[in-house]
Amino acid sequence: MAPLLDEALLNDPDHIVSCDSRQTLVALATAGAQVRQAVTLSREAGIERVAGGDRPRSVLVASLGGSAVVADVLELLAEPGSPVPVSVRRNLPLPGWVGPLDLVVAVSLSGRAQGPLAVAAEAARRGASLLTVGAADSPLAEVCARAHGVHIDVGRGRTSSRTALWSLLTPVVLAADALGLIQAGESVMAEAADRLDLHAEACRPRSESFVNPAKILAMQLAETIPVVLGDGPLNGVAASRAASMLARTARIPATYGELPDAASQIVASFDGPFTAGGGHRVGGHKSAPDIFADPFLDGPAQPRLGLLMLRDAPPANPSPQWTEANSLTEAVIQTAYDAGVQVSIVTADAGHPLVRLAGQIAQTDFAATYLAIGLGLDPAVSPHVADLRDRVRG
Repeated sequence: MAPLLDEALLNDPDHIVSCDSRQTLVALATAGAQVRQAVTLSREAGIERVAGGDRPRSVLVASLGGSAVVADVLELLAEPGSPVPVSVRRNLPLPGWVGPLDLVVAVSLSGRAQGPLAVAAEAARRGASLLTVGAADSPLAEVCARAHGVHIDVGRGRTSSRTALWSLLTPVVLAADALGLIQAGESVMAEAADRLDLHAEACRPRSESFVNPAKILAMQLAETIPVVLGDGPLNGVAASRAASMLARTARIPATYGELPDAASQIVASFDGPFTAGGGHRVGGHKSAPDIFADPFLDGPAQPRLGLLMLRDAPPANPSPQWTEANSLTEAVIQTAYDAGVQVSIVTADAGHPLVRLAGQIAQTDFAATYLAIGLGLDPAVSPHVADLRDRVRG
């Protein structure tokens, strides 16, 4: 049985306030302000002192859960031209090669997440340079202080790593820029903040569902099993984030992939039982929907497969490689339409890669939150997650 989204709830201010108990929409709307505050906090903490101002032999980033995308973004931005390798670690063991010549970045909003905290402590024991991002007066900040590293505070009022992404990401990006690993300094961060502000305005709660891009996307994703597909590395990161937000915030299980690698496995699912026609059977038969089904007596039909395609802005001067990749994206979309898959497309606006990514993340973050609210769910509170934590604490 597919969940039913009530569009009226998306335009009801009283319902939004009562359903969104921890003001997730408000927190997402502060993304631009988070960037600006993080730039100031990074400057005040002496971000230029990271690794003693010298380029490290390598950079290892430890982040997990809601902050895991921080490591993914740095890896994405560094990959094209970083003079040193950038790798990701969620937990111990720390690779044996990490030592005094390397920089370890540990990110945790609370400063208490066991994975990043353990990685930072072990890196400090080995004499590696440390950059930590998280709450002040936290165990992570203490580890960094003892190792004479640089700790960046995330400021006050940040209660969830899912909605505090830019407080966590901005210092890491600025540090990488200061070390010459990427080109994304304060001017780029200012552009990202402006882009985030534009999306916050367009996706504000009082914007009606027929013009609000996030509400429109939420309604398209409702009653589907979404597959989020990025058209390349940048949107591959955005797809991972979107799938995580759909699952954690909207309680909708979602899978994700990145072209070109994921093309076959995603398209293969178009033959399956969750497409409009019920999939193809051996012998060429295609199962048809029950024409006598009554949604009021029998309940809603089973959820339908949905494809959320995240596309990058087209370049001013397309290369042959871009043209080939774009042809694959178009082919996947057309195949989805032909198979009866519900297709939604979100295309980035032009700009620096980080700015383009900011827009993609903002729209899908808001959409996941509106999807939860339209389904009558609190986007911030999951009883089963609370139960899991209680069981683990035991």
